[in-house]
Amino acid sequence: MSAARTRSAELAAALRRYEQRNVTFLGEDFPIFWESARGAVVTDADRNEYIDCTAAFGVANAGHSNPRIAAAVASQAGRLTHGMGDVHPTEIRVRLFERLAQIVPKELERFFLATTGSEAIEAALKTALLATRKHRFAAFRGGYHGLSFGALAVAGIERFRKPFAHALGHEPLLLDFPHEGEGIDASGAAFDTDRALAGHDGDLAAIVVEPIQGRAGAIVPPPGYLRELRRICDERKALLIVDEIFTGFGRTGRWFAMERDEVVPDILCIGKALGSGVPVSAAIGRAKVMDAWPLSTGEALHTSTYLGNPLGCAAAIATIDELQRHDLPQRANRLGKTIRSRLQALRSHRVVTDVRGRGLLRAVQFDRADRAERIVRLALKNGVIFLQSGVDGNVVTISPPLVIEEAQLARAIDVLENAIEEAS
Repeated sequence: MSAARTRSAELAAALRRYEQRNVTFLGEDFPIFWESARGAVVTDADRNEYIDCTAAFGVANAGHSNPRIAAAVASQAGRLTHGMGDVHPTEIRVRLFERLAQIVPKELERFFLATTGSEAIEAALKTALLATRKHRFAAFRGGYHGLSFGALAVAGIERFRKPFAHALGHEPLLLDFPHEGEGIDASGAAFDTDRALAGHDGDLAAIVVEPIQGRAGAIVPPPGYLRELRRICDERKALLIVDEIFTGFGRTGRWFAMERDEVVPDILCIGKALGSGVPVSAAIGRAKVMDAWPLSTGEALHTSTYLGNPLGCAAAIATIDELQRHDLPQRANRLGKTIRSRLQALRSHRVVTDVRGRGLLRAVQFDRADRAERIVRLALKNGVIFLQSGVDGNVVTISPPLVIEEAQLARAIDVLENAIEEAS
């Protein structure tokens, strides 16, 4: 259970003095200020310890401050911290490509490295424009692909897009994301998608989709729906862009959530857990698609100062090694099954309206957003960090590091259930 928060209060006052006010919410008992973390335990500035059920937005799949990953980054920092992106590349960038090629579908042969998920999405969107010579994108209501200007072109959550809509050009063709268990199967959902896209064969460059919607609250589509999207894209000569920035690297019980439907997209976007906290991301595509970019003659059309940063590459290689060494995707699958019955039992509370998820990406939906917020705060007070999510804010997501101990996970669910009872 958390105790004194004196230092956190001091830091909150300093943050309020300096930081742009839209970034961090500051309340009387929220947030805590992280000082260190190891495995699935976070220690705040007042030395209180918390079980982390967020993996820091899904980044710490291999555990916070994983010793082998930290050692790889430190070793790389002692040799080379920065290269020259698209001018003078580094040896470790090539090694990362070789490691990634071992875990992604063999059809995905060309890589573009970036630093954030939004950048990976923007690279994918630009690629789709070049490869198809079309100009419209379809995305899904509730979808989240980052907040940079380009990524907002496929934003499915209106509050993020609305303040900037006047400058974004074409609005995305927003589709309804089907929910598993709501009485519609993959073929029925595909019929609705086909109907919504009618008349756009000539201008549809790509459909952008999360295999499981993360920020919307771990919404799972019916089995086979991604296969139907693959068919729809092929018929319309549009690209299928799959965003696994949150769901990738073992989170849902497989290396990538799209594996459940045995789907290979035209472009796969990854990030978050790829670098275990060191910013690195990638857009990975089929050769015939990615080769729509012209051969470089010395001036890249899309690049950045930190493209292929050596520290990010070192972290990514070590992360892949750790995920394989501990078989963390399988561990996520096993632990997800372990807590599934306990979470389903929460449906007995009248305020719980849904329970869903895959692997160690789980969600409990409530009747109101303010109740979900209160539950998150009560849990924090009792030593567990959960994340409020959902388009309407009425969801609590459970997405801990994949290395979390079973006893820690059981304790976290105990705290969640107690918080639900108190908030009810």
